[in-house]
Amino acid sequence: MIFLPLSRQSRRLAAIMFTDVVGYAELAQRDEPLSIELLKEQRQIVRSAVKERGGTEVKTMGDGFLVEFASAIEAAKCAVEIQKRLHERNAASNPDRQVLLRIGIHVGDILADGNDIVGDGVNVASRIEPLASPGGIAVSQQVFDHIRNKVDEEIVSLGLRELKHLDGTMEVYEILLGGRRAAPMQAKQKKHRLAVLPLANISSNPDDEYFTDGLTEELISTFSRIAGLSVIARTSVMRFKGTSTGIADIGRELNVETVVEGSVRRIGKKLRITAKLVDAGSEENLWSQQYDRDDSDVFAIQSDIAQKTAEALNLEILVKERQGMERRFTKNIDAYHAYLKGRYFWNKRNKEALEKAAGYFHQALEKDPDYAPAYAGLADTHAVLALLEFVPPREAYPEAKKMVEKALAIDDGLAEAHTSLALIRFQYDWDWPGSEQEFLKAIELNANYAPAHHFYADMLKAHGRFDEALEQIRLAQELDPLSLAISTGVGHVLYLSKRYDDSIQQYAKTVELDPNFMQTHLWFGRPYLQKGMYSEAIAELQKAVSLSGESTVALAMLGHALASAGKKAEADQVMQKLVERSKTTYVPSYWIAVIYNGFRDRENVLAWLEKAYDERSSWLAWVKVEPRFDWLRGDRGFDSIVRRLGLS
Repeated sequence: MIFLPLSRQSRRLAAIMFTDVVGYAELAQRDEPLSIELLKEQRQIVRSAVKERGGTEVKTMGDGFLVEFASAIEAAKCAVEIQKRLHERNAASNPDRQVLLRIGIHVGDILADGNDIVGDGVNVASRIEPLASPGGIAVSQQVFDHIRNKVDEEIVSLGLRELKHLDGTMEVYEILLGGRRAAPMQAKQKKHRLAVLPLANISSNPDDEYFTDGLTEELISTFSRIAGLSVIARTSVMRFKGTSTGIADIGRELNVETVVEGSVRRIGKKLRITAKLVDAGSEENLWSQQYDRDDSDVFAIQSDIAQKTAEALNLEILVKERQGMERRFTKNIDAYHAYLKGRYFWNKRNKEALEKAAGYFHQALEKDPDYAPAYAGLADTHAVLALLEFVPPREAYPEAKKMVEKALAIDDGLAEAHTSLALIRFQYDWDWPGSEQEFLKAIELNANYAPAHHFYADMLKAHGRFDEALEQIRLAQELDPLSLAISTGVGHVLYLSKRYDDSIQQYAKTVELDPNFMQTHLWFGRPYLQKGMYSEAIAELQKAVSLSGESTVALAMLGHALASAGKKAEADQVMQKLVERSKTTYVPSYWIAVIYNGFRDRENVLAWLEKAYDERSSWLAWVKVEPRFDWLRGDRGFDSIVRRLGLS
């Protein structure tokens, strides 16, 4: 291809490359001399590679370059060479002297305008460049068509993208350097942290509380589909329901930059929903809207709030994300209301409320048999009934599995349903590879879904993969910072990895958050027992028994502590109480084994663990790593249980 000099007006097809230094503006504000020095180094590397590959430097734009090539192949090879040289330079540099570059390439029409160029090729290339990972190279479909099978590096699709200020969508690709995406660099990208505060119910009917709570949860779910957002989970935001805490204080406590707040008024089939986006630092309103619509328009309202918020934050929404936000799982508004009532009662987590939840999920399915989230809700209800030991695992989990499989048969894109299936495979089927596969699928579908990270951590620690478990539970904590269960879960990982002092510190932090949270006191006893601090362990477990109203698990843990401390008579009393209880209600055999474990009664411990195995007790999932069973390791009967669980 022969080009005319840039000084003359000429339209032609060319490959255009845009580059941009990641975080340069922030660096320039923080340390201007260093930023100038690094900019000079970066320009020297880029110009050297461009010259070698026959490119024409059209201009520099601050810290970026606009470069023209006659060939898409040469443009791609030049980009690869630039990134490789920068990678080598960074590897030999201090952390505060790193230079990361994004590069975008497109083939299209350009028009010379003096010493500059304009046109479609320039516009599209400039929109593609921000889609590259820091240290990465993004290319358009047209470039991919030219370079496929003609460069050494692998190329992967990033999917259809809407390019800012340009009509339509385009498939965008990334050139893999060294066989992988620039994942470590990409992980440093900071997502915008946002919280959806509980919507206020200003209807005259207090029974509409289920609707406002449900709509809050649905909005959180909708926002979670946007990759550029880190969205605080329901558990944490609900701590502020009905409080007068200021936006700035909420922002600091949740570590978020913006919050969405609003109110809901229902009058018959009419809705008035107000929503606004507020800067958590300045408390300035960034966007607000009032919707006066029919009840059936609630789905469109949810989608519009999310999209308007993303626009106000200058966030890119991918095509598949927009499709997810606009997806209606049901067209039946009565089914939707029944579903919201089901979730409202499910979140209460007591047996009576869970039974009500199941009833409402069934109502939703009667009105719409293809309502996938309602099947997922039923699955979660049965699973929680088993997890909280209201019903035996063999009764609850098979029903839960049947429901979640129906949900996924209708819609395989539900992260919540994949998490539920992963939990069933983990705690009931003892299908470890299948469970991990489902957890990873759930996280791929929605990385903002805190329970997926939380329960995945539970599975990882069952295998002694403690570093990975700690990473996952920390991710869950970032998404749900005020969750007492997750905070306690961090202590679990530390305890099982035998970091007893660290776990005691973590449990103590959780007690400070809420002294009346029973589970923290319950598990606080374990590291104390391992350290031989019996009085401290017993004190914590007596508190758990009191707070729980003498739950089976709290009594069993107290019995174990009393037996370990040599308080045989008191431990026997606890044992008898549970034996009597077993005559009228389900008492898991695992907890009887735990009390016998305190006595070091090998025969009875193994006998009751065998019964727990027959019951398919969820608690056996951690038997391989539970320190209180260390004295049994090497015993033929105990090792047989571990082996049959698939954990050896």
